[in-house]
Amino acid sequence: MELRIEGMTCGHCVHAVTQALRGVAGARSAEVSLEKGWARVDGEVSLADVQAAVAEEGYKASLWKRA
Repeated sequence: MELRIEGMTCGHCVHAVTQALRGVAGARSAEVSLEKGWARVDGEVSLADVQAAVAEEGYKASLWKRA
């Protein structure tokens, strides 16, 4: 699942979002990019669970839409 992450401004933000995504039930791995405002979660996860985990850290996640 690829996501747009809103609200990240620094390395601490990246760490917080990465840890939140890795903690979602079914997640095998997570990769987060501050520069792109992007994240990828591998595994069997639901969008609602991912969004809730990210929101708990103070950020917003939505499905990544490529142009």
